[in-house]
Amino acid sequence: MTATHSVTHFTECNPSMNGSVNRLKLWYFLTILLLSVLMLGWLMWPFLSVIVLASVITSVFSAVFQYFRRFLNASLSSLLTCLLIFLILFVPMVYFVGALSQEAYGLYQMGKDAVISDQLEALLANNRLLEKTNQFLSRFNYVLTGDEVNKAISETGKTVGFFLYQQASAIASNILNFLFYFFFMLMFIYYFLVDGYRLVAFFIEFSPLPEDQDMILIKKFKDMAGAILIGNGLSGLIQGLSGGILFSLFGLKSPILWGVIMSLVAFLPIIGTGVVFIPAAIYLYLTDRFAAGIFFVIFYLVLSVVMEYIFKPKLVGHRVNMHTLLVFLSIMGGVKLFGILGIIYGPLVVTVFLTLTEIYHTNYQYLVENECSEPTTTHDQG
Repeated sequence: MTATHSVTHFTECNPSMNGSVNRLKLWYFLTILLLSVLMLGWLMWPFLSVIVLASVITSVFSAVFQYFRRFLNASLSSLLTCLLIFLILFVPMVYFVGALSQEAYGLYQMGKDAVISDQLEALLANNRLLEKTNQFLSRFNYVLTGDEVNKAISETGKTVGFFLYQQASAIASNILNFLFYFFFMLMFIYYFLVDGYRLVAFFIEFSPLPEDQDMILIKKFKDMAGAILIGNGLSGLIQGLSGGILFSLFGLKSPILWGVIMSLVAFLPIIGTGVVFIPAAIYLYLTDRFAAGIFFVIFYLVLSVVMEYIFKPKLVGHRVNMHTLLVFLSIMGGVKLFGILGIIYGPLVVTVFLTLTEIYHTNYQYLVENECSEPTTTHDQG
């Protein structure tokens, strides 16, 4: 009887033991899987920027690839798309990088030596605008001197010039390294175009999220990539090119440098190219070129309105809704962390976060609330 009871007891505990073993196997497998993912991430980390940039450019040029697919096979269509990317991105970049490096270094040197032109210094010393400004500031017991303006301009020139000089010289000083990474990126783009759908399908199957939520993440990524490269990128290129030409026509120094700066700051909402156009207009006013200064202000306002309210909405629509201040902070933070490419990476990081919060509010918040609000059962002891 005792033996029978012990056998029965062993049989009843067996399912629980099997469950524990299965859980142990599951956690063991998940641990190994996590370690393999970390090792893979460590292995790919040196090429992370190349992979992210390649995926962004692939999503933008996928429409071109699909157009070529109407007439050619996938491999040849991808090859032609990569050739087009090479002509659009690589050739202008190499052409401008040398001139940008020299002009940026000149701006940095000016800031480092804390000197501005004698002409501008004389204007600041005797100009009525400075006198009127000091009359207003005297109410707050503060007087603005030419030396302080000199210092402010020099510090700004030093910071901006050094940043751009670093970015340009990093390319110019090691052109072979730049060539390697650019063609490495083209290789990724080639295979992303040909086999990208397989990679997307793999991640969707591997992801524990439902397929519709994975597709939302992918769609948001594509929309933001298009908004950055097609909308902001093309808009910045037009504003920088037109601004550089305008600087050259009016005889202002370093038109290539200021054109590149305008192309970059055009990504920023709120301020945009005004950080270059407005000081340039003030400089023209100080040098008694009143009509030119007014023309610069009008040109800036018209160009900004056309780009922000006509060109960008027509090009990318309203697929990406992000608060203006958040866009500004994401770009500034991205540039601080990643350099020039932070213009792309910053908004992408914020887009992923906002998309995940949207998915959470739609699909998971009620689960958390129900979990937290489950009634606790109490037992009366009476």
